Amino acid sequence: MDSVLAPSSTSSFPFLNNNSNNRIEHKSLPSSLCFFNLRKFSTVSFGYNRRSCRLRLSSSRRSKIKCSTSPTMSSSASPEIPQPKIVNGPGGYVLEDVPHLSDYIPDLPVYSNPLQDNPAYSVVKQYFVHVDDTVPQKIVVHKNSPRGVHFRRAGPRQKIFFDSDDVHACIVTCGGLCPGLNTVIREIVCGLFHMYGVRKVSGIDGGYRGFYAKNTVHLDPKVVNDIHKRGGTILGTSRGGHDTSKIVDSIQDRGINQVYIIGGDGTQRGASVIFEEIRRRGLKVSVAGIPKTIDNDIPVIDRSFGFDTAVEEAQRAINAAHVEAESFENGIGLVKLMGRYSGFIAMYATLASRDVDCCLIPESPFYLEGPGGLFEYIERRLKENGHMVLVIAEGAGQELLSESLQSMTQKDASGNKLLQDVALWISQRIKDHFSKERKMTINLKYIDPTYMIRAIPSNASDNVYCTLLAQSAVHGAMAGYTGFTSGLVNGRQTYIPFYRITETQNKVVITDRMWARLLSSTNQPSFLCPKEILEDQGHEESSNELLDNGKCSPN
Repeated sequence: MDSVLAPSSTSSFPFLNNNSNNRIEHKSLPSSLCFFNLRKFSTVSFGYNRRSCRLRLSSSRRSKIKCSTSPTMSSSASPEIPQPKIVNGPGGYVLEDVPHLSDYIPDLPVYSNPLQDNPAYSVVKQYFVHVDDTVPQKIVVHKNSPRGVHFRRAGPRQKIFFDSDDVHACIVTCGGLCPGLNTVIREIVCGLFHMYGVRKVSGIDGGYRGFYAKNTVHLDPKVVNDIHKRGGTILGTSRGGHDTSKIVDSIQDRGINQVYIIGGDGTQRGASVIFEEIRRRGLKVSVAGIPKTIDNDIPVIDRSFGFDTAVEEAQRAINAAHVEAESFENGIGLVKLMGRYSGFIAMYATLASRDVDCCLIPESPFYLEGPGGLFEYIERRLKENGHMVLVIAEGAGQELLSESLQSMTQKDASGNKLLQDVALWISQRIKDHFSKERKMTINLKYIDPTYMIRAIPSNASDNVYCTLLAQSAVHGAMAGYTGFTSGLVNGRQTYIPFYRITETQNKVVITDRMWARLLSSTNQPSFLCPKEILEDQGHEESSNELLDNGKCSPN
């Protein structure tokens, strides 16, 4: 193992003593140096504004980090937002690490993890996650590919940075409803209580606004015992209400030192701002996020909790639409599903159903009239089968609502664009087209189950996933990590920096094989480009050839 010398303002660093009493001893070091362990890494970039660190390997296998302190930074000045915490290793290894309380607070006491004395863990061969365990973001590589980006593996650590008796944790839920919210709340409370002996857990009522506008709710295992059987959230939720200064003031005044924030990308963006303000004030407060979005539009992670439940429940609406359509001559069943910017629910529900004839999502533009358009396809399916089922995500086709483009600039309290009901609009357009232009009788039934799906309890699969997310967040916070989101990456629980969760959105790739599977299942046209029929003699129909970027060829 290589030891690394790193400058620090602290005069001592805690080490865990291996004696029988598991006591912590503080061993004095020179005020300019502190030791920590590093395995096989060639470069460490801490990125925290006061220091610019560069690591050099020497032949003696002891590496030194030289750090320069900014001469313009005074002790009273507000530090800038830190850069990502990156560790580079051999073979193109990159660890996008998460912040730790010890990064900005010196002389933190360290405690032994009480899990080693927990009877429930007595059968576990390895109590704690190894300090070097990381999870790769990309697992499909070539033999000469670099090892790529990794994230820190989640789980209990041998050393923790909070005394259980001193912990005052709080939980807040923000944004829209999603199956599994109550399960996450329950497992955070029970994990803190049963695994770490924490007795003081508060619930923030009504989202971010509840930090400064409402009283807290006391939570313990008895209070949350059966809430996982209910939909919604027992803490209440809201959009907006994010006032960073008031929120952090409330955290500080209430003596809260662990904050668990459950919400989507907008909520996690707010959590990142809260973390930065807490770090700026130098508070010993861990901020942990649990990603929540029914649309599955959070990047990096395999999936978000509630997604499996939403796809499963969407089957009921699709089955009902199919029964209605099949029972009438020229019957059309139209189902609107969630998916503001990402069409994952519509895509997976379509693939699972096998009864859907056409699926429309925000990532795949489509058009209504003309050769190869939606109307032509509907007419062909009705002539072939006598009925059809159409699934549309709520964010699809918004650009077609030309008469409502002005309203598309309006946003809700969370900053999301206010969408028009495209499914209702398309329903009316379909009726008008076939009754007036084609003189063809159709029977269209429109089903909107969106809010029914959001409000149901999570299924068994999501319940297990919520448990893993919640317990991983608890382990991370107790170990002193902060400014992270707990998420599943390639089937492993990880700690992901906030900036990776909020920098982009996860969307369906319409040039990917999964979308191709859907097209082969429904036999719908891709709608990538309308065929331009040229009237001039000697001209052929335009090509539908795709470029590498997924756009149509201009030729």
